[in-house]
Amino acid sequence: MSKAYDERVVKIQSWMRDENIDFLVLCDPDTIYYASGLCGDLGMDFGRPMILAIPRTGGCTVITPLLEELLVKAMVSIEDIRSWMDGTASEWRKHLNDLFKGCKCPAIGIEQYKTPLVVFQWLQNELSAGCGKLTDITDFLSDLKIIKSEEDINIMRQAGQVAVAMAEAAAETIAEGVPEYEVALAVMAGGTRKAASFFREDGPDLMLSPTIHDLQVINSGKDTQICHRRNSIRKLRKGDPVYLCFCTVAKFKQFKLGFDREWFVGEAREEHARIYEICIKAQQTGLDMIRPGVIAEDVHNAVNQVYRDAGFEAGYRTGRATGYACLEKPELKSGDKTPLAKGMTLCLDGGITIPGEFGARVGDSFVVTDTGLEILTPYPKDLKSLTV
Repeated sequence: MSKAYDERVVKIQSWMRDENIDFLVLCDPDTIYYASGLCGDLGMDFGRPMILAIPRTGGCTVITPLLEELLVKAMVSIEDIRSWMDGTASEWRKHLNDLFKGCKCPAIGIEQYKTPLVVFQWLQNELSAGCGKLTDITDFLSDLKIIKSEEDINIMRQAGQVAVAMAEAAAETIAEGVPEYEVALAVMAGGTRKAASFFREDGPDLMLSPTIHDLQVINSGKDTQICHRRNSIRKLRKGDPVYLCFCTVAKFKQFKLGFDREWFVGEAREEHARIYEICIKAQQTGLDMIRPGVIAEDVHNAVNQVYRDAGFEAGYRTGRATGYACLEKPELKSGDKTPLAKGMTLCLDGGITIPGEFGARVGDSFVVTDTGLEILTPYPKDLKSLTV
């Protein structure tokens, strides 16, 4: 394991000893990557859990489907790798039982809502038969990820460059008569080529893929009112707004960003331009507030006031933390009283929906600095730049 992963496991194990937890059984791909650097297995879509077991003391164990054993060995330096074959020897269950044998009444920590039901139920049944117990450690692991290291932030800066390349590819493709799916194809190609430029054939990340994938969100024309519709065969028309949400595709080396832009084909209608400018103003109001010590919900409330003053209501939270997952802590929403701190990475959105007519949206990711923020997705958002 690299030094960063070693340090994280040491911190996790120290907490486990304080809380009298014997093992963590981790199944969430984002958490497994955070604690070990392992990613890329096919996982539960094929009924095969990948499990990282962290003991209170000693080395970690990866329990992997036999099919992915060589992948695991190529990606991590963990020595204890135990594989299992579908349909034989109780599969992954045998390896967990073997790990627990040394504990008379094992206390097991899990991320309750990120643990596959088949693993969760098996653990419940096994522990209820003895005197063991399950503990949900989601909050602890979430808190660990809040402040990013400088290494993390550098990767997220690269992820931002990948996101900008995706936006540039979209802008070059958007034109009257072009179908939405062609824009999506250009986005994937542009992002992939940029991501690939950060890799070396002899580098340590060769097992990670630069390929940008997932279904690109593209809403055009009146369908901009429908946030998060995937790209279709609809052809762009003069005067169309074209909204792209990159939040599920702006990923690089397992790090995720939030990023949204909206273009206009040929020209923006006067009312569309007015509403879009309100979104920009609302988002900028929030960005201007970002600095250590500011309360998360205060940013949300200030942004919402801009909408209310203009006669609109926001339809969703103002933003969220991102990084190892698409949604982390804290969130810029009512009720979240977390003080912002240096090293937090978040995205901040602006959006107005006019049902049946139009939706205006914009979003950027940033890292909180000593005195403010650093934008990770520095792509133009003024109306002039986005009219193509």
